[in-house]
Amino acid sequence: MRIERDMLGELPVDDSALYGIHTTRAKENFSLGYKTTSLKLIYAISTVKKAAALTYAKLDTERAPIYRAIAEACDAVLAGQADDQFPVDALQGGAGTSTNMNVNEVIANLALISCGHARGDYAYIHPLDDVNRGQSTNDVYPTALRIAAIGQLRRLSDACAKLQEALQQKENEFDDIRKLGRTELMDAVPVTLGSEFGAYAQAIARDRWRLYKVEERLRQVNIGGTAVGTATAAERKYRFGVIEKLRELTGYGLAAAEYPMDLTQNNDVFVEVSGLLKALAVSLMKISTDLRLMNSGPYSGFGEIRLAPMQAGSSIMPGKVNPVIPEMATQAAMRVMANDSAITMAAAHGEFELNAFVPLIADALLESLSLLEAAVNLLRTKCVELIEPDRERCAALLDGSYAVAASYIPVLGYDTVSRIIKENSCDAAKVRAALAAGAEKQNIKRD
Repeated sequence: MRIERDMLGELPVDDSALYGIHTTRAKENFSLGYKTTSLKLIYAISTVKKAAALTYAKLDTERAPIYRAIAEACDAVLAGQADDQFPVDALQGGAGTSTNMNVNEVIANLALISCGHARGDYAYIHPLDDVNRGQSTNDVYPTALRIAAIGQLRRLSDACAKLQEALQQKENEFDDIRKLGRTELMDAVPVTLGSEFGAYAQAIARDRWRLYKVEERLRQVNIGGTAVGTATAAERKYRFGVIEKLRELTGYGLAAAEYPMDLTQNNDVFVEVSGLLKALAVSLMKISTDLRLMNSGPYSGFGEIRLAPMQAGSSIMPGKVNPVIPEMATQAAMRVMANDSAITMAAAHGEFELNAFVPLIADALLESLSLLEAAVNLLRTKCVELIEPDRERCAALLDGSYAVAASYIPVLGYDTVSRIIKENSCDAAKVRAALAAGAEKQNIKRD
């Protein structure tokens, strides 16, 4: 064990640990047993640290070797070589300070090792004075969250594009299959199976466009603003250099915030992004519900389509197969909706110059992005692309209804059509025959 010190006193730290006293305290203080901070966020923070180190390597030539070692340590983190060294719970007090401290300590100790020094030899490379130089949790954490979110947004948008394409393929494939359209789960008018899938594709297309556009909101970052956006303890040359280096490292069109204090204290952008993720979740749930209903049966339900069997559906009912993929997608959508509520409440509770609840925003937002990407891909590959229509069943249900009644209104009038349906006791065959006969009489009169 090694002994490390902070303003509160001393603590023993395992010799094998790359983290230090701040992380050790956080492990004890936030031992919720929930889940640790997302590695996507850890990697994004490490990218910010690397950008800062490379900037200082140019500005402070005397200590350039130290900052190059820090940058190399960041690369080790980004390569996944220290994934087990980030044990702090995702839900933590301090607006993410413990996660920032954790990353600082791990990077510092990796750099120390590479320079031939022992872990904890902070007189040579210090987690705060060197790794965190010119920075604050309050500009590093939100900037990293934006970087992590942009990457996931792009992957999610690509996944939506592929789902849209798969739905459009089914639209074309099923275009000639006439079936019963339904409103409020009641027989309505004839439609085609293809047109239903075309409507699903349009919904996903809108979601894809929303996600594409909202990335613009995330490109402004407050790095360099430090504690409250006023750039306390951050040099001017550093502030300009670090954003340029971040653009280079990420490949994203990041821009320095026009008003850093705004992005430091306000989190409405994350609420906006989450709201659009919720809109996609709504589309997924709607589509999944329709697919489950059209697949229902196979003998007593609608049975208009057949979903590919994925696994046995019951431990007691032999032969039962459930629509597990749409069910999974529906539950993912529900979680995203719940996360949106959490993000909304957390963002609304930011008081004055900082929001203490950013860790919840980060955890919920990144979880929603990951869940939606996986759900969209699975719904496409394990469900939509494998759907088979039951043409005979579609035809039988349409023939067994009087869904064509509405098309006779221009000829016979609404009241006459309603009377014919009632007089024939809603018997579909009789209703259709009576409607056809009535229309023929009308046409004879007109002639």
